Amino acid sequence: MNATNRSEQVETEVEETEIDNNLAAVSDVEAGIREFVRNDIAYLRRSPQQVSTEPLEPNTEATVNNVNSLIQRVAGTSLAEIEKLISELESLRDLLHAEGQRVQREISGYAQLSQAAMKSTRMIADNVTQWKRAADGLRNS
Repeated sequence: MNATNRSEQVETEVEETEIDNNLAAVSDVEAGIREFVRNDIAYLRRSPQQVSTEPLEPNTEATVNNVNSLIQRVAGTSLAEIEKLISELESLRDLLHAEGQRVQREISGYAQLSQAAMKSTRMIADNVTQWKRAADGLRNS
């Protein structure tokens, strides 16, 4: 029993060590990202006099151009998709508006038809009542 407790204790220590190592790795990655972002946007905080106007190295300039072209391609595709989606949504809105007006017209037509049917039913019921009274009057005579 003592041996199993010892092996469980060793396993727990190994797991804790792995967790500590994983947390340390995550912290290192986060620190690297923060440093990259700080360096990447540091030029935005500089005044125009501090920004160097010396040319970039050819390798760096090519990388910047590649990144810029990639961003333009991705943004261009995204913008085209957004424009297409907007036009589809506008056409759907127009269709729904037209359908709403059609449904309102049909409801109005059904309401008028219903009122006409009720009037006709009342007239028929009144006439049947009058005929019934007339028939009863003839039988009683």
